[in-house]
Amino acid sequence: MDWDDLRIFLAVARVESLSGAGRGLRLDPATVGRRVARLEEALGAPLFAKSPQGYALTEAGQRLLAHAERAEQAVTEAAEDLQGAAGLSGQIRIGAPDGCANYLLPQVLAAICDGNPGLEVQIVALPRVFNLSKREADMAIGVSRPEAGRLRVQKLADYHLHLAASRDYLARHPPIATLEDLVAHRMVGYIPDMIFDKELDYLTGLGSGAVPFASNSVSVQLNWLRAGAGVGIVHDFAMPSAPELVKILPEALSLRRSFWLIRHQDDARLERLNRFADALAQGLKREVLRLEDMTRP
Repeated sequence: MDWDDLRIFLAVARVESLSGAGRGLRLDPATVGRRVARLEEALGAPLFAKSPQGYALTEAGQRLLAHAERAEQAVTEAAEDLQGAAGLSGQIRIGAPDGCANYLLPQVLAAICDGNPGLEVQIVALPRVFNLSKREADMAIGVSRPEAGRLRVQKLADYHLHLAASRDYLARHPPIATLEDLVAHRMVGYIPDMIFDKELDYLTGLGSGAVPFASNSVSVQLNWLRAGAGVGIVHDFAMPSAPELVKILPEALSLRRSFWLIRHQDDARLERLNRFADALAQGLKREVLRLEDMTRP
């Protein structure tokens, strides 16, 4: 059995699409289809069932998946063993919520790559939970510690959030002396039915009513606040990039959350990913502290 055929099989199994697998492998979909067909012929069993939803694994495909993943693990471990303790290299893809992806990861990962010229890093900035079993990413950053699944979880850093608005908005609207005063102000926040983690439900309990300016993107929310749209909850680490904003009632409302690095349990033996995870944890913690210090009076 050819490892390259197994590699293509894994790609199709994870994205359930010939075209999606082809993009990841830099092959045209027709070539991917032929390689899958060749593997099916060699094994004497169909590995996928095609449907309008894509390519789903058959029973035989499910059985092969476990063996293919073990082969992938062995190939990766062998490559790392031969490379030894040299600098990090190759491609690593990280999934992260867009607040972390926009205001922390670029500078943290740039510093890591400066020390490891052979390293290629991809950031997938999406406001959702990533499926590591399907290898959507090599690792993901979350705002809650997962309680289920074959996962390896490492705390990265605590961070803080506060109410904020632009100086222009505050000059044009009634003063905010207590949290109860928020009922007279326009709020900026998440689209309620698109909050993918309970740790992001900042406004519930404030009694501020509707959220007339809502987005699933932290960056959009921040830009609304900069434009004077209203009042919202802002990451302290994002405020240095928005000098128009000032904190509101920091003594009355101060939120603390945590970032967690989430990896597939099978990756625990991969020294390359372990070293990268350690560098990421150290860099992220330093960067959060640096940026939050800039927002303190």
